Amino acid sequence: MPDEATSEEVVTPTSPRHRLGLVLAVAAVVVVLDQLTKWWAVSTLSNQTIDVVWKLRLILVENRGTAFSLTQSGGPVITLLALAVVGGLLWYSRGVRSRWALVALGMIAGGAIGNLIDRAFRGDAGFMQGAVIDFIDVRFWPVWNVADMGVSIGAVLLVLVLAFSPGVGVDADG
Repeated sequence: MPDEATSEEVVTPTSPRHRLGLVLAVAAVVVVLDQLTKWWAVSTLSNQTIDVVWKLRLILVENRGTAFSLTQSGGPVITLLALAVVGGLLWYSRGVRSRWALVALGMIAGGAIGNLIDRAFRGDAGFMQGAVIDFIDVRFWPVWNVADMGVSIGAVLLVLVLAFSPGVGVDADG
């Protein structure tokens, strides 16, 4: 049975720089997948809806409001909150000792960045007034996208890692 020092070396990226690198790499993958799928959705779903299976369909929706289209205003507030969250996640990740927690942080940051890109570049209503492209519809939940999946799955993964792996928290000097 390995001692704690050995198992920690196996699980932990070696330095805050490597930890941040893992978070940024995961975030980049989420952003690329998100933007590619949104490009596909805009080009393919502009004139059609695709029924996939049962209640799942692909439909183009432009969300200018808050998360899950709960309101049609509040985009700039969500933008400022998302920027703060991404900055906080990147700062926090420097001391995180679990690869899975770092992956989760990267997924959350990538999802936030993917939707921030939409707010910044998909519209001409002013600074950060663009529409987030949503296209995955299960008809009993608001329409969503890959960035939303990154945030949601990353948040659940982070909670699971922190709840079921005590001791993978943050280094005191991180």
